[in-house]
Amino acid sequence: MLELIKSSERGYADHGWLKSFHSFSFADYLDAKRMGFGALRVINEDRIAPGTGFGTHGHRDMEIISYVLSGELAHKDSMGNGTAAGTHAGVIKPGDVQRMSAGTGVRHSEFNNSASEPAHFLQIWIQPKRQGATPSYEQTNFPAAEKRGNLRLIASGDGAQGSVSLHADARLYAGLFDGAEQATLTLAAGRLAYVHLVRGSLQVNGQTLSSGDAVQLQQTDQVLISAGQDAEVLVFDLAA
Repeated sequence: MLELIKSSERGYADHGWLKSFHSFSFADYLDAKRMGFGALRVINEDRIAPGTGFGTHGHRDMEIISYVLSGELAHKDSMGNGTAAGTHAGVIKPGDVQRMSAGTGVRHSEFNNSASEPAHFLQIWIQPKRQGATPSYEQTNFPAAEKRGNLRLIASGDGAQGSVSLHADARLYAGLFDGAEQATLTLAAGRLAYVHLVRGSLQVNGQTLSSGDAVQLQQTDQVLISAGQDAEVLVFDLAA
């Protein structure tokens, strides 16, 4: 079973410095039909104006992924990332995947790292399998060549294939598709799939998607990506 969700059906918020599309209910946007899908709770497409950003605020018991499309984000948190003595410099660029496990509680800020160019990124929240984990941070770059015509695993519960690790029963893939390029993701029995088209156009199991569209798939054993036109896509493999 496949359900198409058009980009125009998403929630939208314009805060001046921040313009955000919400795939699921978030903050002041509420849609009882879109409270999440499996463990997937948030996909926000955010555009942050130069020199602005999210001030220090807290999270807990959530797996948070940032996927930068253009521009750069400057991240700083209570674990020391983004500081001179921190393990990570805290600047997130296109191709980078940042994973922050909020666990028992973490405070962080995210700002546009440029004074002249906007930053465009996806903020993704996935609910963890259990609460109360120790907060942690991970950041990895996945070159475009690894995603070209392929679904590259970028986040998973076991850190397979160099993906960032999640405290969640979920696997996230990213791919770039154009022309005759195609890929198939096989799903285990009872799994769910959610496909979010970041940009361009493509087909998912024969259904055409445009930029910002998504599909929810249930009771199916595969996801077929084909007929891409300058397409960048994220595919989630989720527990039911």
